[in-house]
Amino acid sequence: MTILKSCPNCGSKRFKKVKRDLREEYEGEAYVVRALEFQECPVCGERLFGPDAMRRIEEVSPAYSKRGARRVA
Repeated sequence: MTILKSCPNCGSKRFKKVKRDLREEYEGEAYVVRALEFQECPVCGERLFGPDAMRRIEEVSPAYSKRGARRVA
């Protein structure tokens, strides 16, 4: 993952790499990705997920499980 020095949204120099549980909700269905590494801006809340983080999110998010169910082979 490319490590950015400043936030692409607000320009803050406080954009940093974090590792923590990501708690989200999709269409009323909550999910958690444990110990996820990503970059986050404490000023505006912008988050940047690398390829590994996205794979982990896709494994548990109901948004991706529903999309995958509609795929046609």
